[in-house]
Amino acid sequence: MSKKKKNKDTKDKLVKSVNKNVRSSVRKLNPILKGIVGKKVDIAIRDLEFSEKRISKDIKKTISSAVANAENNYQYDIDKLFIKEAFCGKQIIMKRFRARAKGRAAPIIKPYSNVTIILTESQKKTESYGSKS
Repeated sequence: MSKKKKNKDTKDKLVKSVNKNVRSSVRKLNPILKGIVGKKVDIAIRDLEFSEKRISKDIKKTISSAVANAENNYQYDIDKLFIKEAFCGKQIIMKRFRARAKGRAAPIIKPYSNVTIILTESQKKTESYGSKS
């Protein structure tokens, strides 16, 4: 009963960066994150730089952190990095109220989110042409 050792070269190392307590709702973050998945890092940062959304600055910061993690921890080449996954999850919700007429109160909900960016290094695909024989 010996355990097989996994070869580190064959398996992709994933680089992860999590930004917790981002002051935005998941509903506003999801379209931005779906737009950058599968893109190279420099193209994704460029797209976020020209985005009109306020929250794109925080997402850009998270991607930059993931790139720094890849460079320092795994010695990846920055030019070959691309975004494999980008997703967000719910965090706390601050509940406030606003006074209304006739002694009533209206709720104000201030949601927070977690943003997770996962990078990996693109591998060159070796294609073989010819017959199977």
